[in-house]
Amino acid sequence: MPWLAISLELEAAAAEAMSDSLLEAGAQSVWVEPGGRLNALLPERADAHAVLGRAASAAALPSAAFSAHVVADQDWVRATQAQFAPQCIAGTLWIVPSWHEAPREGTVLRLDPGLAFGTGSHPSTRLVLGWLAGASLAGARVLDYGCGSGILGIAAAKLGAVQVDAVDVDDAALAATGDNARANAAAVNTFAPERLPAGDYDIVAANILAQPLLVLEPLLAARTRRGGRIALAGILEAQAPELVQAYAEHFEARVAAREEGWALVEGERR
Repeated sequence: MPWLAISLELEAAAAEAMSDSLLEAGAQSVWVEPGGRLNALLPERADAHAVLGRAASAAALPSAAFSAHVVADQDWVRATQAQFAPQCIAGTLWIVPSWHEAPREGTVLRLDPGLAFGTGSHPSTRLVLGWLAGASLAGARVLDYGCGSGILGIAAAKLGAVQVDAVDVDDAALAATGDNARANAAAVNTFAPERLPAGDYDIVAANILAQPLLVLEPLLAARTRRGGRIALAGILEAQAPELVQAYAEHFEARVAAREEGWALVEGERR
């Protein structure tokens, strides 16, 4: 059946917040292009103004101008798939949707866009993937805290980690991580935060947002072994100094990389 496709321009962080709200407001599917262009699919007769108004209100964002046009079902499928070409991270790690042929060389993650955050298209995800690709993960125990789609944990497993545990507060994210891990033949254990077994890790990765990361510092520090490393993302460059200061109590922390206004903070556990 036909669908109503809408598009609007937002800053990258606002686009991510708005995408979640649009799904809750009735959008059938949402995808964000690099740079912040937000696309959504609504039933053909939906009131786009009303849906966007509810979503903007829920995300605490101002209303934004948008364009809309009707597309055939198959046209929309092709348009959506066209937004997700294979991506190469750090020259060796490939994120490849299922409808594309995989490259013959490098480490390949098969991952399709879904409701859980993390397809490799967002700069914060790319920053952590690049960090993992450059880390020595052979034999490491890795914790992916706030796993979303599971992309970080799956990458760690395929890059040589001996144990990968993934945590999220969202049951849908845990289900997506499990499905994606099985599709990649990667051993990733999923847990709600309160069910994560006791123990610490060689590597802790968390791609969330700055405020939750500030609150989580004591917990993530307790989960990182002495001499272990942490990688934090979902942080705007302007927020990075505050995060470095917050983690300085337990880590030798620093800004390690930047991309499109986002930053990655890394640290070694004292």
